[in-house]
Amino acid sequence: MSISSTSPTPIAILSALLQEQQGLMELLHQPHKVTHAGRDFWLGELHGRSVVLALSKIGKVAAATTATALIERFGVRRMVFTGVAGGLGAGVNVGDVVVASEFVQHDLDASPLFPRYEVPLYGRARFEGDAALTALLFNAASAALGDGGASAAFPVARVHRGLIASGDRFVSGAGESRSLHATLTGAGHQVLAVEMEGAAVAQVCLDYGVPFAAVRTISDRADDSAHVDFPRFIEQVASRYAHAIVEKLLVSLEP
Repeated sequence: MSISSTSPTPIAILSALLQEQQGLMELLHQPHKVTHAGRDFWLGELHGRSVVLALSKIGKVAAATTATALIERFGVRRMVFTGVAGGLGAGVNVGDVVVASEFVQHDLDASPLFPRYEVPLYGRARFEGDAALTALLFNAASAALGDGGASAAFPVARVHRGLIASGDRFVSGAGESRSLHATLTGAGHQVLAVEMEGAAVAQVCLDYGVPFAAVRTISDRADDSAHVDFPRFIEQVASRYAHAIVEKLLVSLEP
């Protein structure tokens, strides 16, 4: 599906955490709240674009519900996710950013009826992000970090693009992290990061034919330090990244 800057339909901006959404909320012109499906959706305008801001809530089911509501209730025709993730791939460090090219559910196993990781009746284990929107998001992330958007604590932060794994588990132990990476790699899935929502949103967007792209700031290495100073990292690093990246993306969509 092509991306048109003149489309009258809004673009959905999903945030995983309230701290990330708050920075965008402060810039929203003519904000209007709609409560639907137990969620608050904020409609308005950012950088000349009609947007709907929403919190995904945590986990695959909650995120899928939010994505479906955005499509069914608000008619969005593009969806972008900002959030944090644990780094799994080599060279993916705390403070880096990963733009997803594909998503896989690391906790899905319907074997022996279907191969491990394959989503039943879809004939695939991976769900791709929309190529055009993902390219724009990658460029926006690169520009945001390159234009002084990177945190002083991570002045050489890098932007990566690749596979992200999602599952209904907060991966926080070094042993679990190594095992997860080894198992996925052994199955041919060279994963860069792990989180709890992206693959579910990607599947919903495939079902509806809605372009989807996601960016994740690496808050930890999904190891024994995954809980350390997490609130501080969100406030001082991830929320700033999300704000700067979304701004660059929306400006790139303008005529």
